[in-house]
Amino acid sequence: MVGLSVGEKNFIKHGIAQDLRNDGRKRLTYRPIYVETGVIPQANGSARVKLGATDVIASVKAELGRPSASHPDQGKVSIYVECSPTAEPSFEGRGGEEFSAELSTALELCLLGGKSGAGAGIDPSSLSIKEGKVCWDLYVDCLVISSDGNLLDALGAAIKAALSNTGIPRVQVREAASSDEQADVDVSDEEFLQFDTNGVPVIVTLTKAGRHYIVDATSEEESLMSSAVSISVNRQGIICGLTKRGGAGLDPSVILDMISVAKHVSEQLINKLDSEIEAAERANEEEP
Repeated sequence: MVGLSVGEKNFIKHGIAQDLRNDGRKRLTYRPIYVETGVIPQANGSARVKLGATDVIASVKAELGRPSASHPDQGKVSIYVECSPTAEPSFEGRGGEEFSAELSTALELCLLGGKSGAGAGIDPSSLSIKEGKVCWDLYVDCLVISSDGNLLDALGAAIKAALSNTGIPRVQVREAASSDEQADVDVSDEEFLQFDTNGVPVIVTLTKAGRHYIVDATSEEESLMSSAVSISVNRQGIICGLTKRGGAGLDPSVILDMISVAKHVSEQLINKLDSEIEAAERANEEEP
């Protein structure tokens, strides 16, 4: 947590009110985003995203599993976040564990639609191989290397980039002798299917500081936060999830306005992220 004097807090607040933030950005402008893919060779897909001085890594591991009885036609996705103690002193010990769990839950709400699965940005039915028998289980592990605010948006971008880099092995299923037997599968070592990320949303967090709200808040700006709303929006402009933090309540009309702003900002973020992912993948292909 950044410790600021009263004078410093007032200076930042006045800047936000005048639509001129400390680093020269406007209220609804993101910091430069940098993407690198294929950073963990052992994973099925991985990516590193830098958003200003915030630096995170996401990796995807695909393993064969058995569908749950309640959703026999779907695979499973798990998201886990670890906050490195070197990223922020407050991440040491129990504080880091609690914040990691909070980020993991928020990412699941924004990307997987929570426990209900409603509005999931990552379609679990696309991970089914044989209904009731075999599916892919995706394990998404994230690491916070450096923290300078807006971790949720950066992690969401890293997961989207890692999924774009993910290759799922082609599987052939041989029918089991009886319905109770586990299906026999052949997993290819050479043929891989690209994971479809067309419906995977980006996360836009709007942080309320004073009377105004901003996107991509730095740690200093977050220290002024009364509340923040994170909204996940896909390429079609559909809201996939929403989560709020901070104690201050928000009027429903304010939340509706935030959603409208998030949909507008998400278009620019998706376009920028797509171009960065494409450039990163192209750079990987050109490497000897």
